[in-house]
Amino acid sequence: MARADADHYAAKHPQDRTLDKQIAQAVKKRAAGAEINCADASAISENLGVDMLKVGETIDLLEIRLRRCQLGLFGYEGKKPIVKPAAKVSAGLKDAICGNLAEGRLSCLAAWNIADAMGIARMDVSSACEALKIKIKPCQLGAF
Repeated sequence: MARADADHYAAKHPQDRTLDKQIAQAVKKRAAGAEINCADASAISENLGVDMLKVGETIDLLEIRLRRCQLGLFGYEGKKPIVKPAAKVSAGLKDAICGNLAEGRLSCLAAWNIADAMGIARMDVSSACEALKIKIKPCQLGAF
């Protein structure tokens, strides 16, 4: 959510949404105050075997700020985003990105999958996207 909406993350969701107690407990355990890192949210999803979007919704309902996007797109002390355009994008990476576009954008999940398949850092994929002027959206956690 935009900075003007900070601390009102639950407003993104219908009012009748209820917390999954198991996910909420895991989020609270990993959160540092009112913040949680993307990597911790991802670990919760994996450990509990639940969809990352459900974890993201729980984070929102608990009014916890999501930090340190693994693609470098948000949540880094006063800088947004921290990812910079790559100086050069290999043909293989460009093909992988372009082959996974939906409506001209690359999903966060597709970016992660490309990084894993190519054995490169996730931020290398987002850096390539910056150079190619390709937006990454949607976020697996629902942050954007």
